[in-house]
Amino acid sequence: MTKITDYIRQANGKTLFSLEVIPPLKGSNIKELLANIEPLMDFKPPFIDVTYHREEYIEQALPDGSIKRIVTRKRPGTLGICSSIMHKFGVDAVPHVLCGGFSREETEDFLMDLHYLGIDNVLVLRGDPAKPYKTFKPKTNGHQFAGQLVEQVANMNKGQYLHEGVDPLEPTDFCIGVAAYPEKHFEAVDFDVDFDYLKQKIALGADYMVTQMFFDNQKYFQFVKRCREAGITIPIIPGLKPLSTKKQLSILPRIFYLEMPEEFVKSVEACENDTQAKQVGIEWCTQQCKELMDFGVPVLHFYTMGKSENIYKIASQLY
Repeated sequence: MTKITDYIRQANGKTLFSLEVIPPLKGSNIKELLANIEPLMDFKPPFIDVTYHREEYIEQALPDGSIKRIVTRKRPGTLGICSSIMHKFGVDAVPHVLCGGFSREETEDFLMDLHYLGIDNVLVLRGDPAKPYKTFKPKTNGHQFAGQLVEQVANMNKGQYLHEGVDPLEPTDFCIGVAAYPEKHFEAVDFDVDFDYLKQKIALGADYMVTQMFFDNQKYFQFVKRCREAGITIPIIPGLKPLSTKKQLSILPRIFYLEMPEEFVKSVEACENDTQAKQVGIEWCTQQCKELMDFGVPVLHFYTMGKSENIYKIASQLY
């Protein structure tokens, strides 16, 4: 595999195309996922991210009035999907690696599986709280913060494992990506605190970052400026998602804690149906991308949410 940072370096300033996919629900077929990826291969993505979904807790009422807690994982298969993508398309897969749901030992074992498969790129995230809970709680002997997970991966790259004595072992060679939030992580007290956490992740070994989706390019430009002024030199990949329904105008800001530009909001609100809203979303995202490419971003990274039609229409105007 080629590292994400090497792909960017080898592009010599050309903006690359990439995407993120989510595993299908357990019991579903992988064919639809692969069919949605296939048209986007026209734009030669060097890598495809595959999300990881932690366990969820379902509370079931029993006849005696007691509550039984059931643990389930609704979207398993990240590792298998990575393997399928690499086999079918010959494209590097980038699995998400989470703090949530893993002990440090389980994390090490998962990373070894990736290493043996030749997967050398990972996106390291804290992850969300386990549903239906609202606060994040690490697994016993797990990581509370993404920076701790970055450090563990970086240590393995030095041949330092958890319980294997003092002598260095065969090192891994992971290229470590982390998340960044141009509009602040929703749990952070303020942007300064959030930015300090980002700097810690970079100091601990992050090689590149991918931003949360945004609809106002100025948020991204201001974020990049602040990073560069702080001496942060690693690639900053913008994450993008075209709006596809009118309802997303209220859903996306609530879920992802982002602002929608007033001009964009008015355009979507004027739409009579989702077909019109989807077209507005395509046009807005296309203009975002053109401006970002002029700015010189290394990659346009699209959150597909399992769909590809609108992203194909956008990318066909750019590549």
